[in-house]
Amino acid sequence: MHAGHLEAALAARRLLALDRVLVMPTRVPPHRPTQPVASRYHRFAMAALAVLPIDGFEVSDVELSAPGTSYTSDTLTRLHARGLAPSQIFFITGADAFAEIATWHRYPGVLDMAHFVVVSRPPHDAVALEAGLPALADRMQKPAAGAPSGSATVIFLVNAPTPDVSSTEIRRRLRAGGSISGLVPEAVETYIRKHRLYSAPSDGGTLSLLPAADQLHGQD
Repeated sequence: MHAGHLEAALAARRLLALDRVLVMPTRVPPHRPTQPVASRYHRFAMAALAVLPIDGFEVSDVELSAPGTSYTSDTLTRLHARGLAPSQIFFITGADAFAEIATWHRYPGVLDMAHFVVVSRPPHDAVALEAGLPALADRMQKPAAGAPSGSATVIFLVNAPTPDVSSTEIRRRLRAGGSISGLVPEAVETYIRKHRLYSAPSDGGTLSLLPAADQLHGQD
């Protein structure tokens, strides 16, 4: 889990006064051409190390422990079965991922299963989604102070600054033997290097960090 994920989740929690954030490593990301190389164990451990110092943040194995592709709609269904109503769940995602919402499993019904909190991720501006997704514009709003009342779900657009960090760049630096200081929490970098969760290009290997992490007050 890199600094961009953490800052997005922190901005969402601050602006919506959320009680807690669950970070959910994905088992089988549906929109990735290649699947994670690092084991589920390692990805859970990295997420746990990333959030350990942050009050109100927890890591969850809801997606890692479920068989098959990690569809957001299935994850939200499991959370509903645990007693959480759609209006109690705030699904945090990046503006880059949400721009492809029409390709998500069970769209548009998935939007009725939780509030969606869409945070700007360089170079994608969350507020620009109003023009980019006109069919959803009437469901979009900027965060007010605290969570909304009522049962209707909302798409919150959070235009908060987040670091320009990507897992692709982190993997590239690691393969080249470069530094990733500041791109991931120090404890995560130590874990990656200790367990050799990367290899040089000559080895034909790749590093898989967390995919765009699923975060809940709680992408497809």
